[in-house]
Parts: sequence; structure tokens; C-alpha cells
Amino acid sequence: MEEAPRFGIMNTDQTNRIIEFDEKPKVPKSNLASMGIYIFNWQVLRKYLVEDQAKQREMEDFGKNVIPTYLENGENCFAYAFDGYWKDVGTIESLWEANMEFLDPEHILNIRDEEWRIYSKNPVSPPQFLTETSNVTDSMIVDGCYVAGEITHSILSQNVRVGNGSVVRDSLIMANVTIGENVTIEHAIIGENAKIADNANVIGKNGEIEVVGYAEVIGGLKDEDE
Repeated sequence: MEEAPRFGIMNTDQTNRIIEFDEKPKVPKSNLASMGIYIFNWQVLRKYLVEDQAKQREMEDFGKNVIPTYLENGENCFAYAFDGYWKDVGTIESLWEANMEFLDPEHILNIRDEEWRIYSKNPVSPPQFLTETSNVTDSMIVDGCYVAGEITHSILSQNVRVGNGSVVRDSLIMANVTIGENVTIEHAIIGENAKIADNANVIGKNGEIEVVGYAEVIGGLKDEDE
């Protein structure tokens, strides 16, 4: 119930027919959340969209506009109770948690499940390279990475470079990040194309997740021409 106000919340009867739908209610009546996946009869949906346009209004959101309109007009809307893995990653905390769950071998989220394969666009990069000074434990290292430091319980996306003496723990490192030497990164999310200079520290404290934004530069970087 703690996260229920972040979602569209519904109440259903014994047949799973939706009788109430509130988009991000301050005081939710249940924890039955919408996953944002809908199946409509096109003729019915089109009718309401055309009517709404004629009134010079726009149905901009399924949760805020479309589903409530259906219910107000007595249309039958039914919920499907999904009992598999699902997570909304609309917050820093949930994004970090979802990626850490990838690393848990006992978690229901299994990217190696042959019965439910995950297809994605893979980068055209050389295999990851781990130098003799590297030490990788309980982590996921994607193609194109160069690792000379210590990686523990973390995910390195494609084309990440980690310098000698650097330590990355409990963190998500997005694509094309450069991490210099003797850097410490803990409990953090590092955005794409960010650059972390030598001897810098990026450490989440008091349970908070430290975030470095897209293409952000932390610390002083050496001039590439030197």
C-alpha cells in the first residue's frame, strides 16, 4: 500500500469487473494497481475519442481519462490478475532495485529462462575485457566494457570503462561511462556518457541512491591532448 498512490488503483467485484478506478489517489482504497497494459474494442474506443474531440477535449491518458469515461458510461471493464514479475521504474529507487534484482539468482526475474526469453537490441561492440588487475564478483558486464578495477554486485552497461584501482559496488552504470583510476562508486546510478575523474567518490549515504546525470562530469578530468 505504501507505493499505491503512484499508480492507477482499481476496485473489482467477484468477477474481476472494474467498479472503481482512481489514477494516483492520495488515499488508495486498495493495492490493485494498473500495469498500464490495455486491450480495447476499437469501435467502442473510437466512439469515445470522437465524441471527446467534438467537445474540444482530449483523452490524453488512459488512466485519467479513458477508463473513467468507460466506467461513467456503464461500459464493461475487466481486470486481469497478473501474478508474475512486474515493477514500475518511475523512481530512482525502483530503477535501482529492479537492476539489483537482475543479479539475484534466486529472484523470479530470470533473464536466462529459455521458456520466456528477453529480446533486446544488442550493441555492436567487442567482448568485454578484464585486465589482470580486475576483480569481478556477482555482477553483469555487458559487451564493450574494459575493466581494470573491482566490480561487486553491479551492472555495467555497454562500453563502460573502469580504471585501475577503482571500486564499483551495488551500482548501475549506464552505457558509455568512463570511470577513472582510484574511484569509489557505491549505491549509485551513473547516467549514460558520464565521466568520473580519477580519485572521485560517488557514494549513496543513509539509504539514498546517489545519481550522476546524463553526460555529467564528476571531478577534474585531464586534458586529452596532454
